[in-house]
Amino acid sequence: MAPLLHTHQIHPRTTLNRLHFLLYSLSLLLLLHHHTTTPSFLLLLADVFLAFLWLLSQGFRWRPVRRWEFPELLSKVTASKDFPALDVFICTTDPYKEPPVGVASTALSALAFDYPSDRLSVYVSDDGGSDLTLFAFFEAAKFARCWLPFCRENGVMERSPEAYFQSSGCDVEAEKMKVMFESLKERVDCAMEKGYVDLNLVNSLEEKEIFKTWKNFTRKDHPSVIQVLLESKKDKDITGHPLPNLIYISREKRPASLHNFKAGALNTLLRVSETMTNAPLILTLDCDMCSNDPYAPKRALCYFLDKDFSPNLSFVQFPQRFTGLNKNDIYNGEFRRVFTLGEQGLDGLQSANYLGTGCFFSRGSLYSSPPMAMPSFDEFKLHSCLLSSELILLKAHEVASSEYEHGRKEWGSQIGFRYGSLVEDYYTCYRLHCQGWRSVFCNPDRPAFLGEAPKSLVDAISQSKRWFVGLYQLKIFSMVTGLRSMAFCSFYVTHMILGKDEVLMME
Repeated sequence: MAPLLHTHQIHPRTTLNRLHFLLYSLSLLLLLHHHTTTPSFLLLLADVFLAFLWLLSQGFRWRPVRRWEFPELLSKVTASKDFPALDVFICTTDPYKEPPVGVASTALSALAFDYPSDRLSVYVSDDGGSDLTLFAFFEAAKFARCWLPFCRENGVMERSPEAYFQSSGCDVEAEKMKVMFESLKERVDCAMEKGYVDLNLVNSLEEKEIFKTWKNFTRKDHPSVIQVLLESKKDKDITGHPLPNLIYISREKRPASLHNFKAGALNTLLRVSETMTNAPLILTLDCDMCSNDPYAPKRALCYFLDKDFSPNLSFVQFPQRFTGLNKNDIYNGEFRRVFTLGEQGLDGLQSANYLGTGCFFSRGSLYSSPPMAMPSFDEFKLHSCLLSSELILLKAHEVASSEYEHGRKEWGSQIGFRYGSLVEDYYTCYRLHCQGWRSVFCNPDRPAFLGEAPKSLVDAISQSKRWFVGLYQLKIFSMVTGLRSMAFCSFYVTHMILGKDEVLMME
């Protein structure tokens, strides 16, 4: 009998939620009845409308669930060398809004997952096409040769070097690592101040040739750039242990071609990774959302390796948690109702939302509707060629072309991350759920990923504006196409209408 890899229970507050629903419903009925005895028709109409919106919001409060995973039992299911391969997607766009050192720290924290290194690949999408970002990753690849064995041998949990050196006292060995990381930061900061990569900062002749070609690049007009920075089959750390793959990608941008924002960048990563590593599991991470628990992939495996649970499982979502929140969270940066409470309720309906980061996908779910039996992870064959081989890179450049999706209308509508909304995460999971896929909300005691909350009023309002405009787009789409499911509609309507209080608080 297979061991129990995960379990769940109905959340303790469920009874209170249901009791509140019944009492509040009774109060609403009495109020509406009272309105029928008064001549104010407009007041009655307004209260009926508000009561209807409140009713829709109750779907994800009716059956919230809590889950627990037992990753220590995975060894009884399969050996670690047989774990399904994992591709990590990290997107960045502007080196001045998203500092390259911070993005590199996020990538380093993913490279340092407690996962077989020959089955782990990290892809960085630089949608700004910046030589500054690529330079930072050349430096990060060198630093990884020392950083990964340091984390492994010292049991480090915060595997983002930025977060680790800010929060921990340093012993002699850690102090050496800190000096190396400060040197990396100084070199990158020097390039940032100049606005370009001075060839005097580059030691390798190969790197010099790469940066010489960058002079004519602009943010919106440049060819595709794919650079294999670390390759598991040939690169090793200072202890002789194989390193995971690290690949930098900047898709081709041309003024005449639509690029579809972050969803377009993710779909390019989806195609390039299929060409290069073709891992059956995919993790999407925001560039400022670092790993805080190196065992997070194993928690996700507790669901994906459960043969009775996973046939129609599309993704496992971890909550967004934040550092840097001020004492009273005056900008409502935690978004606890959206990122935790609502997710637990939707998980009880088998439809937790994709929050854009900290989410493990089954690659197969992004290509088709759920089959009768989920294909084995072994069916995703890893390529035997070196990632840096001419044949692999030629195919990767082809699928990263700005012209690739022309004539392939299924991309963004039936395949991959969906186009048509500024919130591609909500829209993508909405479409996946409508196809019959289910999802899981995984909320361990130790936050699996940590990001930074908006630090200013302008940043907070800008973020909320983009989210709510995207949600309105999604609502309009659902009305036009007649997509069904009261549970999903209730969640989106709640966030679009009742969720306005969050925006009003910020204003």
